[in-house]
Amino acid sequence: MKVAILASGGKDSTYASWWASLQGWEVVALVTVLVKGKDSMMFQLQNSWIAGLQAHSIGTSWKPVFSNGEEEKEIAELEMGIRGKDANLLPLEDLLPEGVEMPRDLEIQNGPLEIDGLVVGALRSDYQKTRIERMCERLGVRSFCPLWHKEPMDHMESLVSHGFEVVFTSVSCYGMGKEWVGRILNWESLRILEEASREFRFNLDGEGGEFETIVTDAPHMRRRIILDGEVVWSGSRGVLELKSCSLT
Repeated sequence: MKVAILASGGKDSTYASWWASLQGWEVVALVTVLVKGKDSMMFQLQNSWIAGLQAHSIGTSWKPVFSNGEEEKEIAELEMGIRGKDANLLPLEDLLPEGVEMPRDLEIQNGPLEIDGLVVGALRSDYQKTRIERMCERLGVRSFCPLWHKEPMDHMESLVSHGFEVVFTSVSCYGMGKEWVGRILNWESLRILEEASREFRFNLDGEGGEFETIVTDAPHMRRRIILDGEVVWSGSRGVLELKSCSLT
């Protein structure tokens, strides 16, 4: 079976891509929606272009799709991108931080994707899952959500135990301070995160937008991603503003 992965560069979609490889399927592309606007109901905003480096590390192609982030239009923009009929074509450099370049030998998909299925890392968002499923019906492909309603602690423990290097790149909830931006998920930080999630009543897996992540290494990645950035903090939220990235 040939599949594409809806990839943001974060922990859930990266886990989903690993899951697809374990099924013995051919992962023909990571598909990333790059949002030009300041908000999105469907897709991760911060640093999602990192999926291009992940694709190169995994050994597959990358399909960037540009979106304005407008509600109910962004799923149509994704569908058009998969069909190879992108309406919002832009130079990729316009959405990359200054100083960041993609590997020259990265295969970027410009035409339609010939796939049998689309794998997504949705956890509990019915809004996202139902729209993806309807789109897949229109495309005539199957939709797979391997993490759907997985117990949060089981998911987070699985990431650590299987060797995923997960970096917290943004924080926007009470109970997670500046020290979390740039921190790596491991057994100790997971213990502290669980305690904070209980005390401040936020989602342990970040499903409510409490934090965003980047995966810099995983079982199916052949080369690790090296990040260089600085923490930008304002009030009760902050982000890791990346200056450069490279593959080992």
